[in-house]
Amino acid sequence: MSLKHVGRIKKNQRKVIVAYRTVPGDAHSAVVVTTENLMAEEHDALMKTIESDAGQSANEFAEAMARATLPDGRNMLAAFHTTGKMIKVETKTVEMQPDQQTTIDLDELNKMIAEQKGVSIDDLAITDEPRTNTPPAVTVTDIPPPASTTSADAVLTDEDLAAQYRSQADSLFKEAKRLRGQAEELVPTKKKAKSSESVAAA
Repeated sequence: MSLKHVGRIKKNQRKVIVAYRTVPGDAHSAVVVTTENLMAEEHDALMKTIESDAGQSANEFAEAMARATLPDGRNMLAAFHTTGKMIKVETKTVEMQPDQQTTIDLDELNKMIAEQKGVSIDDLAITDEPRTNTPPAVTVTDIPPPASTTSADAVLTDEDLAAQYRSQADSLFKEAKRLRGQAEELVPTKKKAKSSESVAAA
């Protein structure tokens, strides 16, 4: 079975799911989900989303994650962001594995996609879909740019990561409020009638 968005870290062969192939302002970095740190129910929900039509048709898998929920009701993208299950890595350190026989480095895949679209790799981090009344739930622009470091290989401190997670959580909270507002416009939430409850209590 051929699956998009599935890869592994070349150094240790650990499986990852690529949420964003590139990030704004840093075309040589990606955001991945580290599957080995997930609880069993989180892993199962993630794989179901990967295998779904929405997951396979998504340009960036994070778009499908933003529309998916975990078994406990949390939004998948928001939950993985805030619990540190998503990390930024260099694209050259990841190899994509659509099936058991095929592997391709993520940086090479990005080059191929950019060439097919006739754009630069930097442009891949910007959604090429015009905003409509039903825009993608989360676009790559919703992820704040990475904290400035002295070199590409510099390690982020806990403080840097915490600041990034807080910023990401704020962006996702605003996005969730916007989506909830859209949902209410489409189908208002039906409030449970309390009259029957009061009668039963009496």
